[in-house]
Amino acid sequence: MKKVFVSGCYDILHAGHIQFFEEARSLGDYLVVSFASSEVLWIHKHRKSSIPDEHKKVLRMVDKVVVGKGMKKGLDFEQDFIDERPDILAVTEDDQYGELKRELCARVGAAYTVLPKTPPRFEPVSTSMLVRRIKAPNEVPLRVDFAGGWLDVPRYARPGAYVVNCAVTPMVSLMEWGYEKCAGMGGSGAWAMLEGRDPVQSELALGVGWQDPAVINETGLCVWRSGPSPVLDLKSTGDFLQGRMAIYYTNQHHDTPSVADRKRDYERIAQSSLIARAGVSEHNIEVLAAGVSLYYSVQRDEGMEDLPEIAGSIARKYCGGGFGGYALYLFPDPLTRETAIGSTPGLRPVEPFCRKLF
Repeated sequence: MKKVFVSGCYDILHAGHIQFFEEARSLGDYLVVSFASSEVLWIHKHRKSSIPDEHKKVLRMVDKVVVGKGMKKGLDFEQDFIDERPDILAVTEDDQYGELKRELCARVGAAYTVLPKTPPRFEPVSTSMLVRRIKAPNEVPLRVDFAGGWLDVPRYARPGAYVVNCAVTPMVSLMEWGYEKCAGMGGSGAWAMLEGRDPVQSELALGVGWQDPAVINETGLCVWRSGPSPVLDLKSTGDFLQGRMAIYYTNQHHDTPSVADRKRDYERIAQSSLIARAGVSEHNIEVLAAGVSLYYSVQRDEGMEDLPEIAGSIARKYCGGGFGGYALYLFPDPLTRETAIGSTPGLRPVEPFCRKLF
């Protein structure tokens, strides 16, 4: 047996690749195709794979391919079907055009066969998922939240209240994640976005809110209207926060869905959002800090442990739902923050990130 081996990225298969495989196969009796893995593509091409690795292992050659060019909705293949006169038309259980296809089969004398859905051998993928995966960014920021947390969860929304947050660097990617995971900085929303999934729907499906993917996608220092979906109220570059933010890891994992239904004071949370919104509007870190401090008092009343006092800090709070993960600290100026970082193990700087502005 003569075995043929070929290798390449083949990230999105096209007719040129198929022709190459056929020509290579004609050289021997057995063809081995080596696909570049997701990791290889990232390292050497600095891009994500558009097709999951498991899907790359499944390659089947067919006897004939036709391209439907008809303009009838649901029956673009009609003329080819008539020309080929097949014995069976196989469709899936959820086919939207069953009635039209049954009529076509009756005209041709073919059997209309519905195939039941069977468990997939690996995670299913659709064309729309692949398109989103291709369009997905290579890296995104995470976020810190100042006030109004939980008011992005549709069932806890408050008319006239806000959610105040800021996208921050360093950035993250599927291959490089320089933060602790399960840490309250919007990591699950960021991961969904990097994978090409719908990040807002992904977060809502977890029973939490939309603020993480909203600000990660928008970037900047943002004020959102509390409600069932993201509506931007104010946006700033956040320049007045440059050199004034730091995060501290509490050494405990954080799990937002597990605490989503705890009892808490939503009226004070709403009040914190009004104060923080004024701080963003006025570009005033002291006013913003007042909103952060009020929100922290709600977290303490909810049962969260005291965060350590750090010299020079003007406000602190747990990121996200709290009970672990990272905590945010605000400082009046860059020198005070630098001094605090130098004397506090585990305290690290983050900076506002704004990709676009109105």
